[in-house]
Amino acid sequence: QVQLVESGGGLVQAGGSLKLSCVASGSLGSIYSMGWYRQAPGKQRELVAEITSDGRTNYPDSVKDRFTISRDGTWNNQYLQMNSLKPEDTAVYYCKRTQFWGLGSYDYWGQGTQVTVSS
Repeated sequence: QVQLVESGGGLVQAGGSLKLSCVASGSLGSIYSMGWYRQAPGKQRELVAEITSDGRTNYPDSVKDRFTISRDGTWNNQYLQMNSLKPEDTAVYYCKRTQFWGLGSYDYWGQGTQVTVSS
């Protein structure tokens, strides 16, 4: 089993910055990808950043040039630097870790951390 614990959320004014962290522990295996998602009230969970095992990153247009995903050298921990935050960025943010499992892969999720951006 893999456990993911997010931290770094909080309340920030529009235009401010936050850095989220996600620490992984347990049965850590080969990484397929690591990512951050968010879910606002009444909305579906959406991808905000992803990094694959070959280092490629992917961002939706809504956060491109404002959010940056990174990871440490062990691929155990991941981070999300969020700059120029907007009220519409308010959501619960979740980290996801996808590991190879047999011939496929398996997703692990953290419990989420609240980010609130005031106008």
